[in-house]
Amino acid sequence: MSETSNKGTLLWCSFLTLIAAGMGFGVRTGVLAEWSADFGFTGLELGTITGGGLVGFGVVILLASLITDRIGYRAILLLALVLHVVSALVTFAAAPVFATSGKEATYWCLYIGMFLFAVANGLCEAVINPLTAQLYPKEKTHYLNILHAGWPGGLILGGIIGLCFIGDGSKITELPWEIPMGLFLIPTAWYGWILLKERFPVSDVQKAGLSYGDMFKEFAHPVLLCLLVLHACVGYVELGTDSWITTITTTLTQQGFELFIYTSALMFVLRFFAGPIVHRINPLGLLSLSAAVAALGLWSIASFEGVAMMWLAVTIYGLGKTFFWPTMLGVVGERFPRGGAVTMGAIGGVGMLSAGFLGGPGIGYKQDRFASEDLQEKAPETYTRYVAEKESSFLFFKSVKGLDGSKVAVLEDDGKNLAADIEKIENRGDKLSDVQATDHLNTWWQKAEATKGVDKGPVKNAKIYGGRMALKWTALVPTIMLVGYLLLVFYFKSRGGYTQVELEGGDSGGGDSGGGGS
Repeated sequence: MSETSNKGTLLWCSFLTLIAAGMGFGVRTGVLAEWSADFGFTGLELGTITGGGLVGFGVVILLASLITDRIGYRAILLLALVLHVVSALVTFAAAPVFATSGKEATYWCLYIGMFLFAVANGLCEAVINPLTAQLYPKEKTHYLNILHAGWPGGLILGGIIGLCFIGDGSKITELPWEIPMGLFLIPTAWYGWILLKERFPVSDVQKAGLSYGDMFKEFAHPVLLCLLVLHACVGYVELGTDSWITTITTTLTQQGFELFIYTSALMFVLRFFAGPIVHRINPLGLLSLSAAVAALGLWSIASFEGVAMMWLAVTIYGLGKTFFWPTMLGVVGERFPRGGAVTMGAIGGVGMLSAGFLGGPGIGYKQDRFASEDLQEKAPETYTRYVAEKESSFLFFKSVKGLDGSKVAVLEDDGKNLAADIEKIENRGDKLSDVQATDHLNTWWQKAEATKGVDKGPVKNAKIYGGRMALKWTALVPTIMLVGYLLLVFYFKSRGGYTQVELEGGDSGGGDSGGGGS
């Protein structure tokens, strides 16, 4: 393999794509409350929107991993650049679409925007992992871990942006959510500039001379199938939970952004040391330990009381989730090098699809269900005033009616934002009746305001209860993962221990370079 003189610049370009992805994801976790208040979405609807931002990611990783080395790195990244920009434009259209076409059209606007953003991220992932492995063939693990520190790095920046500029409690000033959401375009423009001016190497992933048939044969191995199932659980518990953790911890402590930034910082720092740790500890042992700690962390967040204890709980959770994704990539790369980018892409794609189809919507559904059941039981009259009009359903679980996000937001701020919205409409010279959603909400509030003193406490307690119960049930996922990892530990022990499989006939090629996501 020929040396690439600009490999540091190309690594930075790859790192910036993850910064952009992490920033967009991090800001979005804080914007969910704004979307709930502005557009009246339930928890399940918000979870499905965020899920759209992961489903596209997973699908694209699966597909693009098949063609990356044939089409070329630059061509795929150019397409990603265009889709990043288009996704921002579609997302920014949500407010005017809501004013003209209502909630359902706004839902699809946001869903498509998140989907396009995810497709762009997936295209980047299909390139940056094999590219980094090719640039640093003798230090793949080390530099792939450095690369994937870009994801929590982006989460940190997104969290700081949210803390400073999103919501009533913003530390500097509250901005329209479109502005914080659009700041991911800064690292996007940066990697785009590098992409246009730098020369990219031709892929050598086929150096070992393996055909697609050789790669797909690896899927017949039961251990790889087990790893695919376990990584679906990783996607659910890591990215699915991250979609909601800021919203839930804000409800519990009013410090959701601070806690999100803190856990992302833990991931950022620790991933720089993941390579040496994995080389010293059996990776399956590390995964087993991580699963146990993650389960304890989620249960602790759901159970602990007080701000100080909540910081301890999220520390436990952060330590537990940090090594899941890159270590799983490492296990697949070490044990199934003949699968190349195909097996690595399958792992990343399954994780993202699980987060999108199951994690985001599932955790949203659990919040809807437990919050509404709690409010209906303890304050049935309040429940009738704040319940959503439509039912929510998830998989085979019973349909429920969650709490209407717009109504809850009006209650929480005593109608201040609603009054400001009405004032804006009137200042434009428009009639309130022309903006149906705001008019409908105002008509409802004129009646509900009389009982706000009675309603506020039960609604707040129901939201807290729903968030806590959602995390307690989610803690079952890493518990199941722990059992799976231990079974693999015992399996390899019975066969003489876990060892790395060497690819004959050349370099391990795509073994360390697949589609990861976090």
